[in-house]
Amino acid sequence: MTVSALFVGGMDSSGGAGLMRDCATAAAMGAAPRVAVTAVTAQTDRSVTSLHPVPAPDVAAQMKAAGQVGAVKLGMLGTARIVETVADNLPNVPLVLDPVLASSSGRALLDEAGLRALLSRLLCRTTLLTPNLPELRALATWLGLADGADERARVRALMAQGCAAVLVKGGHAGVGQTCEDRLYMADGDVFAFSGPRFAVALRGTGCQLASAIAVGLGSGQDMRTAIATARELLQARFRKALQQV
Repeated sequence: MTVSALFVGGMDSSGGAGLMRDCATAAAMGAAPRVAVTAVTAQTDRSVTSLHPVPAPDVAAQMKAAGQVGAVKLGMLGTARIVETVADNLPNVPLVLDPVLASSSGRALLDEAGLRALLSRLLCRTTLLTPNLPELRALATWLGLADGADERARVRALMAQGCAAVLVKGGHAGVGQTCEDRLYMADGDVFAFSGPRFAVALRGTGCQLASAIAVGLGSGQDMRTAIATARELLQARFRKALQQV
């Protein structure tokens, strides 16, 4: 049976990230994508030149019209009103939250009120949070942790808000031949996923990883299997990009 996944996020006009990347990922995995658009953007690899949030009632209408789905992945939300609307309309299925705070070019994609709403309204519903290292630091700082807090302390602060598991992505960890992502579970277990670090820059990798995990969870995979499968799909994209350089 084909799994359906609801992707809630922004439209990237270049197709590099956001809902376009989510849908491409779902298609590659044989899943049926459903979408709720939170914002329309004009952007390239270098900049975001236009950003228009979708009115919150329209976001709610899209989520309701998506029908029954096996999982939800949240990306760019933009404003507190949209965050609250999304929280009010979430179905009771696995939820993967990719905390999109800024574009690759540095443009803020979630305002301060939206970040507060995300922490208070969405973390308690989240099956898996997928921050990169800068996002993890920013979220923990908003929860009151000192800037020098270590990774485990930051993760514990997020879990204290009700988040069931956190996958810390290691792509921003600097140079080296390997890249490690770490999965923190509510029972205290930590699992490391290591792979090669590819010498090519791609946009939308966070979107792809989170959406692939959501599809995996929606199809009945356990957390570790869903993450491993998603990472393999992302690595295949990196290898293909290297062949085209």
